[in-house]
Amino acid sequence: MNNYLKLLPAIHDLQTHPSFGQFLIDHHVEKDYMTSVLRDVVTEIREEIIHGDWVNKISSKEEMTAFIFQKGEVELENRTKYYLTKTINATGTVLHTNLGRARLSDEAIQHVVDISKGYSNLEYDISEGKRGSRHSIVESLLMELTGAESAMVVNNNAAAVFLVLRALAKNQEVIVSRGQLVEIGGSFRISAIMEESGARLVEIGTTNKTHLKDYENAITEETGMILKVHTSNFKTIGFTKTIEVSELVPLKEKKGNLIIYEDLGSGVLYDFAAHGIGEEPIIKGILEQGVDLVSFSGDKLLGGPQAGIIVGKKKLIDQLKTHQLARVLRVDKMTYAALEATLLTYLKGKHSEIPTIRDIIVPIEEILERCKLFSKQFVEKTNEFTIEIKEEGSPIGGGTMPGVEVPTYVICITHSKLSAEEVATELRQHSTPIIVRIKKNEVLLDFRTIENQEMKEMVKAFMLIG
Repeated sequence: MNNYLKLLPAIHDLQTHPSFGQFLIDHHVEKDYMTSVLRDVVTEIREEIIHGDWVNKISSKEEMTAFIFQKGEVELENRTKYYLTKTINATGTVLHTNLGRARLSDEAIQHVVDISKGYSNLEYDISEGKRGSRHSIVESLLMELTGAESAMVVNNNAAAVFLVLRALAKNQEVIVSRGQLVEIGGSFRISAIMEESGARLVEIGTTNKTHLKDYENAITEETGMILKVHTSNFKTIGFTKTIEVSELVPLKEKKGNLIIYEDLGSGVLYDFAAHGIGEEPIIKGILEQGVDLVSFSGDKLLGGPQAGIIVGKKKLIDQLKTHQLARVLRVDKMTYAALEATLLTYLKGKHSEIPTIRDIIVPIEEILERCKLFSKQFVEKTNEFTIEIKEEGSPIGGGTMPGVEVPTYVICITHSKLSAEEVATELRQHSTPIIVRIKKNEVLLDFRTIENQEMKEMVKAFMLIG
């Protein structure tokens, strides 16, 4: 062990070695950063030697120095490469939370690029030649699409809920059905958000049943709001009873300043139910029932960037806009650019250009054709696998439409020697990671979420397996 430790060069010797200067030139890094990389490499080697994990047969300081620079190059590449990387979603889950949820349309992406690479009128009123408000960027579009009196945007829907409760119901009672005290991804609970906001939770009804009289009996002088939470990430079936927001609106007569607020979670502007997919309520229809405020996500069924969108009565939205938290929770120019382009696509009626909508309603015959096309390319390139096209179902994902699956076709693949888990691991570790489903020891490729131009890369990945 001591012999190997003696071969380790001092850091200042590495800094004066010709390879060090060449590294700075080849990789465009600063001296201090390169020194830090090499110091970590030397420390790692020293630990391996001390703990008996060293297996390299190195007999001179020159060989050890060369080995350190070799490892240093690998370490430098690992440190300076992007963490975020493009992946191929072969799961069929359109709104895959772990894979970034909604994909942006080409128009939205281009608008983000155009706005990001230069200056923009983010907070400048061009017509007046003076300071403007970023709230006005998409407000008119949201008003047009939802029929709301006013609208604003924050960084996600949890932020929207928090802002509404903090600004409009702090130190007041907020009535919520026990069947709607949901927990969303990452253990964020409605009850916890409410507690942080300063509003006082009043639970009514039971897990499976809440009646109108439960709401009526809970209203007191301390009541500031009734919060209805759309259970978009789970579904209760069987012996159940819920109250529609249209039934809650008349309760405002009992207390004049009572606010009826519905958190839709994953709100929609497009009628998926017309295609027989889910039962998600249209935002405009909710507002037409007389509700005061509605909030929903931008990166779920809407098909845009991450954002929390609040629409409703102008008097209340104005209060939200002027609250100190509005600045804390505001979104940047890139989010506004993506959201503006997405909303304009809706306004133009070009729904098929929004990837989320397109992928959810794509005809099953088109998915079958993609399967056949890939199958043909696949068979021509490799013979280690057995493949079969089968009927399956695609979940929508992203905490939306619980229990809803749309019919799809998948390619089921097995390897002659490797398990499905081993194949999935190799696909995941490909230069362009491919994320798949596994069912009954078969790898499933759902072509609902696979683009034709991605097939070549997928065939390449399979060829490298085994």
